[in-house]
Amino acid sequence: MPTWLVIIIVIAAILVVGVAAWFVLAEQRKRRLRDTFGPEYDRAVEEHESPREAERELSSRVKRHSDLDIRPLPETTKDRYAQEWALIQEQFVDRPSGAVVEADRVLVSLMAERGYPTEGYDQQLADLSVRHANALRHYRAGHDTLVRHRESEMSTEDMREAMKHYREVFEDLLTDAGEGAESHGKQAPGNRGNGTRRGDDGSARRGTDR
Repeated sequence: MPTWLVIIIVIAAILVVGVAAWFVLAEQRKRRLRDTFGPEYDRAVEEHESPREAERELSSRVKRHSDLDIRPLPETTKDRYAQEWALIQEQFVDRPSGAVVEADRVLVSLMAERGYPTEGYDQQLADLSVRHANALRHYRAGHDTLVRHRESEMSTEDMREAMKHYREVFEDLLTDAGEGAESHGKQAPGNRGNGTRRGDDGSARRGTDR
């Protein structure tokens, strides 16, 4: 066999192996991002021109998140926030819209306490998506109701639904359940034993389950 033909065959083999390796790595990255972001992965793909652009965006979120000092809350701080949430829920009876505004404020405060930057709503979503992807649909729903209320009066039932959505985010942030899509469908550790318990009205209480 001529030397030049051997060289061509070797080069072709190297190219085939290289292309195969690229596809394997790309598939691994896609699977890793899906595991991390869950439904946020599909949302990002819909919002970008191509899956590759969406994956670059999601990868940048992971990198930014790794630079943040995200910290769990001590039990005393959890108790303080649970009590504050209970007070907000009591306000809802007489001042539904005011309670929703306060709920939004408490969530932002809780984000900051956990170590998340709070400079803007869109950035909040991006940062939370890495560890709390499953709670984002609730945050969006509650926030959208609050924005609409500022533009036109919303019904008490709309406000009640917003509080329920905010409660989901509150509990996810209060506990350490948010580990990306891996926590989807799992009960938050804080909802067992001495963790946070839900009231039917959207309140969060601390105590031992009986």
